[in-house]
Amino acid sequence: MASDAVSKVLEISGYRELNPAQRMAVDAGLLEGKSMVVAAPTASGKTLIAEMAALNVIRKNKKVVYIVPLKALAAEKHDEFREKYEKLGIRVAVSSGDLDSSDPWLASKDLIIATSEKLDSLMRHGIEWINDVGLVIADEIHLLDSANRGPTLEVTLTRLRQFVNPQILGLSATISNYKELAEWLGAEAVKSDYRPITLYRGLCFDDAIDFIPQKKMGVNPANPVKSLVSSTLDKEKQILFFVSTRRSTQSAAEKIGSYVTQRLKPVEKQQLEEIAQRAEGVLEHPTQQCRRLGDCIRKGTAFHHAGLTSKQRKLIEGAFREGHIKAIAATPTLAMGMNLPAFRTVVRDLKRFSSFRGMDYLPALEIEQMSGRAGRPKYDEYGEAILIAKNRQEADYAWQNYINGEPEKIYSKLGVEPVLRMHVMSLIASGAVSTRKELFDFFAKTFHAFQYRDMEQLKRNLERVLELLKEYKFIDTGKGPSQETCPFKTGLEVAEEESNSLTATRIGKRVSELYIDPLTAHMLIKRLEKMDSKGTTDLGMLHAIADTIEMRPLLHIRKGDLETLNDVMERHMDSLVEHPPEPWDMEYDEFLRAIKTAGMLLSWAEESGEEEILQNYGVTPGELRARLERADWLLYASQELGLLLNHADAIKGMRKIRVRLKYGVREELLPLVRLKGIGRVKSRALFHSGIKSLSQLKKAPMETVERLVGPKTARSIKEQAGDDNKKAVSEY
Repeated sequence: MASDAVSKVLEISGYRELNPAQRMAVDAGLLEGKSMVVAAPTASGKTLIAEMAALNVIRKNKKVVYIVPLKALAAEKHDEFREKYEKLGIRVAVSSGDLDSSDPWLASKDLIIATSEKLDSLMRHGIEWINDVGLVIADEIHLLDSANRGPTLEVTLTRLRQFVNPQILGLSATISNYKELAEWLGAEAVKSDYRPITLYRGLCFDDAIDFIPQKKMGVNPANPVKSLVSSTLDKEKQILFFVSTRRSTQSAAEKIGSYVTQRLKPVEKQQLEEIAQRAEGVLEHPTQQCRRLGDCIRKGTAFHHAGLTSKQRKLIEGAFREGHIKAIAATPTLAMGMNLPAFRTVVRDLKRFSSFRGMDYLPALEIEQMSGRAGRPKYDEYGEAILIAKNRQEADYAWQNYINGEPEKIYSKLGVEPVLRMHVMSLIASGAVSTRKELFDFFAKTFHAFQYRDMEQLKRNLERVLELLKEYKFIDTGKGPSQETCPFKTGLEVAEEESNSLTATRIGKRVSELYIDPLTAHMLIKRLEKMDSKGTTDLGMLHAIADTIEMRPLLHIRKGDLETLNDVMERHMDSLVEHPPEPWDMEYDEFLRAIKTAGMLLSWAEESGEEEILQNYGVTPGELRARLERADWLLYASQELGLLLNHADAIKGMRKIRVRLKYGVREELLPLVRLKGIGRVKSRALFHSGIKSLSQLKKAPMETVERLVGPKTARSIKEQAGDDNKKAVSEY
């Protein structure tokens, strides 16, 4: 069966034989069920290793969970695996959205792709099919080192090992302590330097690029970027530029476009014009950023960052894969697992600003990820990854640490209190642990404990978290089983269990399911109490959710904001659920930033467009969507907590502002905007024409509605409103 899995995966993927990295994994026991950490370069065929292991396990009637770091990567893997393996009867699913759902439909699936946060959430909701999982694939497992994503991945893997014990396959770019990671997982350590095509790593300084393997290339020292773009186009290839900030990607793409556009053929310009129009048309009213993106695309380039909408990012990625866009300037997030290779990658900025360290060099592992995008196995004989040094000091550092150096070790980020709050609450609420001893034993099995060998400090941190959760009334302690329910234990053993027992309260269990920080939940509960007693406004409700950990980073205060924000604060003082700190207090600036963030959300609910919000708040459409999603979740969580605690008046207002945020409309448009196919612009047009309700829409002449929203939409909304003359509508 194992050899059949190999041959079938090779056949479907269009390969004749295993490459050296894949052969090493198979020889190390991949198909015999051995857990494994595979450290190998980008494009070395690690995904195929995962596919072989998955097919092998699925044919034994076990499920496979494929963990990825990003929703976009989950969608990409889902499409790829479904196309390849559904023909074999393998049921592929992706789960990366609603964090307050058990997604029961997943029970019938064979291969489930999820982010670590979603898988963590599913286990909090008590999914039963988790016991049927035979293989867990952790893609980009080196992200255990990430302060944002690492702790959840670490706790999830620890929990799976302890309670399910599946085969675990960790996939990583080369990291220096891969053996330590494998030892923690009880896994085989497989390292390969194999790459299907040669990767030349180069450093550009002054008038030349020096490569390893050894070769040299001349550039114009006054404009190395133009030299690199021109030589790439001479080879009829594509190039990726990585820069440090979103703003830099836009200016870099525009500059690069001035070099590319001169080389475009008429047919290419026509194709790019169509793509540019699609990129500009993703919003009802294009923003300045949309227009800048469209102008870049017309010149054969694009910028790529989180400030774009997901549709725009997908459009750019597709156009680049198809060869229409010749160059992309991107932030480093593009390199995180996305399958978007090019002949040449260029890291233009070797430093990045950090609020803790100021301007500091990028981690070698991040450089490795970006460099790995160079060279396409099916199209290129070799690839080039080039770093640009701005001075001698950067050149020396880059040559020693990036070209000749090794990526850093990865370290657990689990031990800090904010992280522990979330996961301790989850473990107790889901019943994974029920005593202090079980809690300590669980954390003794984490990568953090394995790596630092210091359980005493970790225990102290856990005790502080337990006291906090008890203070919040999210857990009870000291109420263990009675002696009657434990007839085989001594009185001393029962007393010890009772004093060390941990159980979640009803509200604590709901906090865990809602996937919010217990500190945030405690703050929201206190704010709901104030809203019920003194009332509030839309801004007050939005400020209540803006001033939370989940909404950070908050909007920055720009020059000229202070006077406006102080005026806003004065006008809404009575409706704010938190009293403002004194202007000289450390918390004052953060309070103002929360006011500004709440104001931006309210501006959207008052029908400000994306362009207006971009100009007034510096928030791009992509960032706006992300912040609206977080705000929606926090409002939903507030409603759920309010229901449990009987804060009826407070949650009534929150429900209304939540719907307004979803559609971006004032209250009077809510009846219309809920119709499918009607957005804020069309609903406002209907309202201004006197059609303000479903009954008025039902009675309005078809010609009037058609003139306002177009024939197709008019027919649809008239049917939804229940037009009496349905035959006339359907025949129109």
